[in-house]
Amino acid sequence: MIIACWQATPHRGQRAAPLDRIARVAERAAAAGADLLVTPELSTTGYQSTPAETVSGAEPLDGPINQAMADIAARAGIAIVYGWPERTPAGLHNSVQLVDATGRSLAVYRKTHLYGAMEHAVFVPGNQAVVQAKIGDLVVGLLVCFDVEFPETVRAHALSGTDLLVVPTALESPWEFVARAVVPVRAFESQLYVCYANWVGRDGQRHFCGMSQIAWPDGTSEQASPVEDQLLVVNVDRETLHAARAATPYLRDRRPGLYGRLLGPTTDREVAL
Repeated sequence: MIIACWQATPHRGQRAAPLDRIARVAERAAAAGADLLVTPELSTTGYQSTPAETVSGAEPLDGPINQAMADIAARAGIAIVYGWPERTPAGLHNSVQLVDATGRSLAVYRKTHLYGAMEHAVFVPGNQAVVQAKIGDLVVGLLVCFDVEFPETVRAHALSGTDLLVVPTALESPWEFVARAVVPVRAFESQLYVCYANWVGRDGQRHFCGMSQIAWPDGTSEQASPVEDQLLVVNVDRETLHAARAATPYLRDRRPGLYGRLLGPTTDREVAL
């Protein structure tokens, strides 16, 4: 399967509306032979700086944004992962949706690990750790940004059969270490592909650090520039997965009986930390 990872400059100050930009990128990705396009966190609205801005772009699952994205996917003939602030009866979620090449919804994931004061002020966390769908012969799993920094979430995907983990993100400076080191390690230690799609450049007080990438299950990666809009197009396949899992059998050699209880309820010591 061929995937396209879009590293985007912020929407603010640009003439084209976010959905128009995504439509053009979807056409480019499809023309390059990609089966799946992955876009950054909150890609249809931008990752906003204030709670008021974020709330202003919120829509329910059946709102205009998702209808427009279904049309974009169908016109380009490509599956797309995109994000938006989702309004639900439980509150506002930082959500991503995967639609197939006909525009049909395959999966919706709501960010489970919120980052920073703004996100905690605006969003409520999702409660479903593993959300997956199949595209071609690969099982695609969904996370958002901060989620991938928790090894438990990625390992849960690996143990549930995820082959390709897609992670729309909004990583800022000075946290380049996450893109440079953490993301490839997550792919290696859980023996799966990770597609990490970030914003790049300055947007008000925010400076997004780029470094979007597709990380292989052997820990290597193809990484975008830290300074410009870029579309990475990469082939991922099951043979590479099988080879990596045979060479480094972390999943097979686990001994959960030794440490399973450590993954249980929060302890008093953890609360103190």
